[in-house]
Amino acid sequence: MVEDGRTAERMRDRGPRSTWAGLPWLVRTAVVWSACLVVVVAGLYLLGMIAVLLAPLAIAVAATIFLAALLDPVQRLLRRLRLPASLAALLTVLLLLGVLVGVGALVWNLTANQFDELTGELTRGVQQTRDFVTSTLPVTDQQLDRLADQARRGLSQGGGLDPVSGARTAAEVLGSALLALVLLFFLLKDGRSMWRWVLDRTTGPNRTLTAEAGRAGWQTLGAYSRGTLMIAAIDAIGIGLALVVLGVPLAFPLALLVFFGAFIPIIGATVTGAMAVLVALAANGPVTALLALAAVIAVQQAEGNLLEPLIMKRQVRLHPAVILVAVTAGTLIAGIAGAFVAVPITAVLWRVLDTIQRHRASSPPPD
Repeated sequence: MVEDGRTAERMRDRGPRSTWAGLPWLVRTAVVWSACLVVVVAGLYLLGMIAVLLAPLAIAVAATIFLAALLDPVQRLLRRLRLPASLAALLTVLLLLGVLVGVGALVWNLTANQFDELTGELTRGVQQTRDFVTSTLPVTDQQLDRLADQARRGLSQGGGLDPVSGARTAAEVLGSALLALVLLFFLLKDGRSMWRWVLDRTTGPNRTLTAEAGRAGWQTLGAYSRGTLMIAAIDAIGIGLALVVLGVPLAFPLALLVFFGAFIPIIGATVTGAMAVLVALAANGPVTALLALAAVIAVQQAEGNLLEPLIMKRQVRLHPAVILVAVTAGTLIAGIAGAFVAVPITAVLWRVLDTIQRHRASSPPPD
């Protein structure tokens, strides 16, 4: 009896530490990793909700950072010509505005009278596809209508179509664009001094690690932005030329859709390629549609297996499964805007974490 009492007293003295140590190592590892995962997911969810609540500001900041990484080589070239920082930043922003206005005017003059026809061709192509599906598969028109309604509600995220909400959306887009231009000017002008200010607030080995991780993240974002622009142009030119050769009408508007869709990896190229095939089906029949499909697949395979590794390099390459998960998560959180920014954010975070891990692995152990 006395010995049992002493044993119980020793167990009480050990407390929770003894209970934790008594668990199998697999259970302890699972508990620790699960707790870390819950904290990380909760933090990301909170940041996502804040970004959704501040959607115009978040979009303006994301566009500013993306454009600054894209235009940084131009600004550095102007700085090498002994121009002041403010003048170099102003000329860079004016160059961007000139390109956007010029391209917009050209596209409008070439395609303004063709988008109605493009809509009609897409509608006829979708109808022919519906007829084929309902005639060959055990699917009814009502089931397809329900699926289309669910997809439409998911993409619109419940947004209304009344004039008040449309005017509010237009005002938010205009305000975000103006804010992005102003922020772009200041980021190009004072971005490096801002980064030096951040580094001055870090001391010891953290300063070197912060500088290295920030440099890697910025290089990754710049490589991604410029590489995506080049790949989008190559996809649009390749698919547009194929549509012209096949005699598909509205080749230029379709190539323009392919260009913008390429900024959403995998999903954007698939959707815009399907639009081109539907127009070819409605305009020229199934043979031309199959040839257009073969051309779209050939261009996308050449881009994914040959051009993307050469242009993007290994520092921004992500596994297709990671890209799909990132694009899906961004779409569910913030719609089309989230789909645009999901992949660059994922690439930058991965590059920063990889740089931190490599730095710690190469650092000597403490004495």
